[in-house]
Amino acid sequence: MRVRKIFLIGLGAGDPDHLTLQAAKAIGRTDVFFLLDDGEPRASLADLRERIVRGYSKPSRRTVAGRSPADSQAAERMLAEHLKEDETGSFLVWGDPTLYDLSPAILEEVLARGTVEFEYEVIPGISSVSALAAKHRVPLNRFQVMTGRQLAEGWPEGVDELVVLHDEQQAFAAHPDADIFWGAYVGTPDEILRSGRVSEVAGDIAKTRADARTEHGWILDTYLLRRPRAH
Repeated sequence: MRVRKIFLIGLGAGDPDHLTLQAAKAIGRTDVFFLLDDGEPRASLADLRERIVRGYSKPSRRTVAGRSPADSQAAERMLAEHLKEDETGSFLVWGDPTLYDLSPAILEEVLARGTVEFEYEVIPGISSVSALAAKHRVPLNRFQVMTGRQLAEGWPEGVDELVVLHDEQQAFAAHPDADIFWGAYVGTPDEILRSGRVSEVAGDIAKTRADARTEHGWILDTYLLRRPRAH
């Protein structure tokens, strides 16, 4: 007996050219797309995602739109209601599904309960971190990934390069001697890039970030932070 098949597909950071061949093939095999959002008004990303689906999917595919499930029980109900036992469903994730995304953990919890049977596969994507490093032409060799809240508690010992996500408080300002490589909406037509010594560009980044949030209604940014190299 066939069981449900689930793809967690990484779409890349926002540029349609970031879509991998593996992701395109998985989209082509999908019967049901779960087009879910976290509630923030991101119409431009939603439109881009739908264009990607139309470009690679089969005509008979169905879509389920709504809010991202807050827990595994909500995801379980969604799969049981909308995906037949012999069908393939896909969750489309910006960036890479394994980097700061809860989808794999939620699906594992659903599987552990055993109420809805399925198998799933993660299709990697180009993350915003990789895209940002490429845009700034900055190699990532020895680095640590952390959140802005963690950075606010202090720079970790023994690490010279940081990748910082979800920094609403702009904790980088506490490190004026570091070099920052910042980007918002990386890979999309609205992409914004800034770089330089924190002491010189922190004010510009703060203003640019605030203006972008006002214009678009939301902000999606990340940055690389590097200690100054000794000469």
